[in-house]
Amino acid sequence: MKDVIAQLIESAIQELQQDNTLPGDLKFRVMVDTTKDKSHGDFATNIALMLAKQAGTAPRALAENICAKIENSNNAQIEKLEIAGPGFINFFVSSASQFAVLEDIFARGENFGRADANSKPSIQVEFVSANPTGPLHVGHGRGAAYGATVSDFLEAAGYQVQREYYVNDAGRQMNILAASVWLRYLELQGQDIKFPVNGYKGEYIFDIAKDLQSKHGDVFSQNAEDVYKDLPKDEDEGGDKELYIDAVIVRARELLGDGFKTVYDLGADSIVDEIREDLGEFGVNYQRWFSEASLKDSIEVALAKLQENGFLYEKNGATWFRSTDFGDDKDRVVKRDNGETTYFASDIAYHYDKFERGFERVINVWGADHHGYITRVKASLQALGIDPEKLTVKLVQFAILYRGGERVQMSTRSGSFVTLRELREEVGNDAARFFYVTRKAEQHMDFDLDLAKSQSKDNPVYYIQYAHARIASMLRKLEEEGASVDQANGLSQLTSNAIEAETELAKRLAQYPQTLFNSAEQFEPHTMTHYLRDLASEFHTYYNANKMLVEDHNVRDARITLSLAVQQVLRNGLNLLGVSAPDSM
Repeated sequence: MKDVIAQLIESAIQELQQDNTLPGDLKFRVMVDTTKDKSHGDFATNIALMLAKQAGTAPRALAENICAKIENSNNAQIEKLEIAGPGFINFFVSSASQFAVLEDIFARGENFGRADANSKPSIQVEFVSANPTGPLHVGHGRGAAYGATVSDFLEAAGYQVQREYYVNDAGRQMNILAASVWLRYLELQGQDIKFPVNGYKGEYIFDIAKDLQSKHGDVFSQNAEDVYKDLPKDEDEGGDKELYIDAVIVRARELLGDGFKTVYDLGADSIVDEIREDLGEFGVNYQRWFSEASLKDSIEVALAKLQENGFLYEKNGATWFRSTDFGDDKDRVVKRDNGETTYFASDIAYHYDKFERGFERVINVWGADHHGYITRVKASLQALGIDPEKLTVKLVQFAILYRGGERVQMSTRSGSFVTLRELREEVGNDAARFFYVTRKAEQHMDFDLDLAKSQSKDNPVYYIQYAHARIASMLRKLEEEGASVDQANGLSQLTSNAIEAETELAKRLAQYPQTLFNSAEQFEPHTMTHYLRDLASEFHTYYNANKMLVEDHNVRDARITLSLAVQQVLRNGLNLLGVSAPDSM
């Protein structure tokens, strides 16, 4: 209906231009909004206020001229027009038009609200991309749910979407993981081991060490007595934990030789496999898992292009990128004085590779602690000749878990955290997927486990699913009674005899396509969660106030037909959120 009204307004303005009431060179975009107060009609526009200055006329006078043209069109869908305040135009839609949305819902089914597939540009969405140094925890879960849902909404809005996980399988943290696994392996071999303060301490490290022992026996325990020879002091002995763990890594490399890579690869592969399995069971799947280790050649290509464009320079033996030329607070090292490239160099190459693959837009979903990284990455794109506006970075705040009213403390390094798998086992996929996206990604989130498990009106996902199941139960009862529904008659009855609650439900259903579009374009799936909660609430109120399976078949057809439309929209919205739509609860 918004599109119909927008077209009426555009046609009215064009007519006013043709009879020289308005200038012919107006620049405008018609915005039509759903009204919050039904006394102000069903829809409203501020177009008269927006165009008044360009038109050189008072907003209210312009609104009167636009209304006159629309009224002359005799559009049967518009029952009445009103001008409010300084020049807002309110539209009152006819009853027949209010319920036309039901025909569209039934005709399109699960595609209601969706745009044509691949009708918009290609987008790559990269999300989660947690270091494979441990299992995914509840903090990663929020990024997973958000990234997956944004991807699904963009696809529903017509974009060609590729979902990608960037596997950070190179660098210092992975070396720490390998050293941690090796030390636990030595423990299993009966060695007296002092575990580093800065090592990875979770129980999963023992599991990987056991796998290493099973596959390679005692091969990697040779010369174990030399592990701690001449090492600096660790933090608990008054030393520096960072220097100590780096020394342990060097020693592991010395003693293991080529075997260090075996330990390294086993640790990385074990955790990546677990991450892949966890995400798959969470309903999060990717078209590509991109390995950081595969970027070696790409890094040199990207750095060569930056050199060619004049944005690299040498200082103190290191190679620096002139990121301050693009608004960064300082220049950044891309190659250290020992010849090793930095993490940032890998990121430059990775983002360059994304656009070289042909994506027209790229979306990164990062943790909120990466805020300061955005400027330098966009700077590198600009230096490479790529429009930095093609990259959108969405920051996701950490999810704080509460159980029994108390916050659960978490630390990946210490191994004290609640995994995503444990969360799913406790509250289920549906509650986890839904709760994670009920707030804006950049807002802090308190995840209340007790609420997520409750079967009450206060639990939004339960409340919405219950509305869907309630309608399914009603249909089963109808079938048990040997009756059926005549949807054509139901639509006819609604058009001519609808009560206020039915009209309001139809209005809410008509908002679904725009809600989907807004959720996709603004990367805000929480908009859909609020919409579904409102739709479910209105349906429950309607259901509780009006018996559905009445003797009067006209009334029954109307109420069941409307309920079926509600059920379809609830199901469509839940599916987009990665949540099931059960027929019984």
